[in-house]
This record gives sequence, structure tokens and C-alpha cells, in this order.
Amino acid sequence: MPVSTPDPFDALADANRRALLQVLATGEMTVGELAKAVPISRPAVSRHLRLLEGAGLVSHRPEGTKRFYRLDDRGVEEMRRYMEQVWGEATRRYRLVVENTPES
Repeated sequence: MPVSTPDPFDALADANRRALLQVLATGEMTVGELAKAVPISRPAVSRHLRLLEGAGLVSHRPEGTKRFYRLDDRGVEEMRRYMEQVWGEATRRYRLVVENTPES
């Protein structure tokens, strides 16, 4: 059962979880494959994946006795939209200042 983390940015606060997301950006992987790709133990990988899944950033599919993890497009898309909203507003404000500041 996924651990609920309401804010995906909280999930990204940990360097190991960010590393797992970077590895998963290359494609779907099992816990064992992920544990070989990052410098943490399999149990730690599993704990981090549960938190990332609860935050909506990762999903999994079972296949036999294995679980294959991948980035969850919905969670990643929500974060992208949020960042565009925040940076879009900051860019708009910067442009306004630049356009209204006389050259020296």
C-alpha cells in the first residue's frame, strides 16, 4: 500500500529519491535493478519507492513475483504544470521590470 505524501516536493527533498527518479527516467525497473543503480540497499529502495508512489511520482505494475516501477506521468505532469505556473509568473514580472527600467 502506498505511503501518502501530499506534496511531491517533500518527496523530492531526499537525494536518494531524486536519484531513483533519474534512473526511472530511463525506463521501467525492478527494485533489484534500481538497487544496483543507486548506492543504497534494496530495503531502502523499497521504502523510497513507497514514498514516491504515495506522492504520485512513481507507479508500479506486478508481473509474476516482481514489481516493475516507472515514473507516473500524471504526478510528473502536475509538477511540470506547477513549475511552469510559478516560473511563468516570475518571468512575466522580470520582463515587466526590464521593459520599464531605463538604460544607464
